[in-house]
Amino acid sequence: MSVDGYIDDTGGERLRLSTPADFDRVDSVRAGCDAILVGAGTVRQDDPKLLIRSPTRREQRAARGLPPDLTKVTLTAGGVLDPDARFFTTGESPKLVYTGSGTAPELAVRLDGRAEVIDAGDPVTLPTVLGDLAARGVRRLMVEGGGGMHTRFLAEGLADELQLVVAPFLIGDPSAPRFVGSGVFPQSPSHPMRLAELTRIGDLALLRYVAVGTRG
Repeated sequence: MSVDGYIDDTGGERLRLSTPADFDRVDSVRAGCDAILVGAGTVRQDDPKLLIRSPTRREQRAARGLPPDLTKVTLTAGGVLDPDARFFTTGESPKLVYTGSGTAPELAVRLDGRAEVIDAGDPVTLPTVLGDLAARGVRRLMVEGGGGMHTRFLAEGLADELQLVVAPFLIGDPSAPRFVGSGVFPQSPSHPMRLAELTRIGDLALLRYVAVGTRG
């Protein structure tokens, strides 16, 4: 995020806050996870592939008996997803879409086998999603955005670890998307997270926080 807490501006193209060195660090983090989750808004706006980029890391995962890429996960309330988005068309690992009971049948037809559509009830709750992922063998889930997903996981106390990279500039536009939105957070001044790591990445600063009681 920017120094003033934004993850994008209001321009037509995605603002790149990070650097090649930090993108490589993120790739390394991905390689240590089982699944990666983004909100449907991120799928629509950023059209991410969510793949592990490094051939070496992909080979290392294969040597451990793991698939080269992570299971991709998204949540959608209205089912507005493009079947041709790169979320669905890239990578060989499973793609999972959690949605409400009223949306699931139509969305499954529209995606036409490009992802497994899971009826997660109405409304879709994060504990339901996480329980289903755990039953599928997901032990380490990376939540990569956007702000709505960050807000939900943090407000519901479901994040064990937060890796926050601060970029050395300001956005200053109140209409731009922020790292988190409004909410009541358990990570309050009376119940802070613990700073486990502080690393300089060029002019960026990585702050790795863990929830109190979490090892790491």
